[in-house]
Amino acid sequence: MRRALIILTVVAVATASLALPTSALAQKVVSTTPGKGGSPHETVEYKVGDATVTITYGRPYMKGRTIDTLAPAGKVYRTGADEATTLKTDKALQVGTIAVPAGTYTLYTLPGSPWQLIVNKQTGQWGTQYSEGQDLGRTPMTAGTLPAAAEQLTVAVVGGNLELHWGTMKQSVAISAKK
Repeated sequence: MRRALIILTVVAVATASLALPTSALAQKVVSTTPGKGGSPHETVEYKVGDATVTITYGRPYMKGRTIDTLAPAGKVYRTGADEATTLKTDKALQVGTIAVPAGTYTLYTLPGSPWQLIVNKQTGQWGTQYSEGQDLGRTPMTAGTLPAAAEQLTVAVVGGNLELHWGTMKQSVAISAKK
């Protein structure tokens, strides 16, 4: 009986881990801290090919609001809360149509149809201090719907995509290490 229970437990754990996206298994949460404006902040690390990608961002809550009021179409959005969202990579990446050299960048989005991901060279600023002249580039994102609503904004690498999850919205763009 005990042996059967152990085998059943091992099978259940293995099956559950197979259901998770590969990147969720490879994600390393480096830190979770309060931001200067009050929203919780998270620093996560991913392997994208042979590149190490670190994303630091504020995680605002929906709090009964809609995506349209939090990130209005046609207005550049800070893609997080408080301080600007940063992406740091130790190797060159391809993010959608943007060639991203190794370094540190700020991520913004332009909500619309389609949403666009903006990779910006300015770093260290408050999230609302956006300078279009510092854009490395913009790339369209692919819209999707989450099966269950995400109360907090999540920025993650899932499979070969950089994804934003918030409410029932999912926006994604391909990400890979350049060779």
